Amino acid sequence: MEFKHKPVMLKQCIEGLKIEPDGIYVDGTLGGAGHSKEIVQKLSNKGILIGIDRDQEALEAAREKLKKFSNVTYVHDNHDNIKDILEQLNISKVNGILLDLGVSSYQLDERNRGFSYLGENLLDMRMDRTQDLTAETVINQYTEQKLADIIYEYGEEKFSKQIAKNICKKREECPIKTTKELVQIVENSIPKSKQKDGHPAKRTFQAIRIEVNNEIEPLYNTIKNCIDCLKERGRLCVITFHSLEDRAVKKALVEARGKCTCPSDFPYCVCEAKSLGQMITKKPIIATTEELEENSRSKSAKLRIFEKK
Repeated sequence: MEFKHKPVMLKQCIEGLKIEPDGIYVDGTLGGAGHSKEIVQKLSNKGILIGIDRDQEALEAAREKLKKFSNVTYVHDNHDNIKDILEQLNISKVNGILLDLGVSSYQLDERNRGFSYLGENLLDMRMDRTQDLTAETVINQYTEQKLADIIYEYGEEKFSKQIAKNICKKREECPIKTTKELVQIVENSIPKSKQKDGHPAKRTFQAIRIEVNNEIEPLYNTIKNCIDCLKERGRLCVITFHSLEDRAVKKALVEARGKCTCPSDFPYCVCEAKSLGQMITKKPIIATTEELEENSRSKSAKLRIFEKK
């Protein structure tokens, strides 16, 4: 499949990684290899790029796109397992790691994957199609309360209870199988006067997708593990697309930066605060006006950069 979208904040990510030609770099969310292609072009023959993705189809597409580069290692796995992955490759530390979180443009383009609320496709939403849990299972088997909680917490949807109630009513008649059916339920659950902020099903689809792929729960530990895997002066670049992701990432980075908690009148630090490095970005970087015009996916994107001590 041809990759149709430009990678989000490409220039800022490449600058943030401070790529060393002979270094080892990890793209933990390889996707369509938009960022990776730019990284590997800056590497020498001694440099190594490790591309990780839980989506086997995305890996194959990336392999095709990067076929002229011999220094790329492809790994079908989840970036949450970064330590195990590097251990299996006999690599202790790396120079830089990039994480472009959430659903990839590659996956959105593949409408039959069920990530998009546009069109009519099966309710799948798995980033890794070898796993068992699908969106159809969540929609048809979760209790009304659990659905409402997920849609509220992961989608920040005010009408989560009504949506969950109507999902359960509909599935009593027959199982809900397609994205179009789910969109219709959501649209009928939200007052028309409140359907002004983008597509009404956007938040519900985001919530179900996060649940299917367990995107938030491990994220804090993933960021901490990535920092542990960096060499001295190594860089971690993380792109988030909604507040839940950004909150988890920021919390991990702030804690890794460390902060003395001793009272201001103490003559010296006794709390033994330990800093693993510094946040290069005091505030997250957002897309430029030019990029926003060219790439709609960058609208909600935030880039945070951390450098290991």
